[in-house]
Amino acid sequence: MTQVNRNRIRVLIAKPGLDGHDRGAKVIARALRDAGFEVIYTGIRQTPQMIAEAALQEDVDVVGLSILSGAHMTLCPKVIELLHAQGQEDALVLVGGIIPDEDAARLKAAGVHAVFGPGTASAEIISFIQDAFSA
Repeated sequence: MTQVNRNRIRVLIAKPGLDGHDRGAKVIARALRDAGFEVIYTGIRQTPQMIAEAALQEDVDVVGLSILSGAHMTLCPKVIELLHAQGQEDALVLVGGIIPDEDAARLKAAGVHAVFGPGTASAEIISFIQDAFSA
């Protein structure tokens, strides 16, 4: 990842699709904020277009997608496609939720940088982001 030119890493947390279960996304958003990141939470039921537009307008470094609906193989690649179309190829894209291992590999091949499953410690996600932007 490239070096961030501001003091704080900006993270967008979004819930794409019709999934309304947002407790995990809110827990991660708070943990990231408490760790010193600037966090923008878009709320539930976001379309890929809404997420990509928010990422562009907020000039974020990281896009975190929380998905429990099973639509990850449709929604995540679309978000990545839209991010790239608007020149945000450098955005770190993370996915959290219930993702089967074979789908996690396919998501990574599509451009997702990391997939975090249920029970992942917040510290692990924080470290992953910090490591991506250090050096």
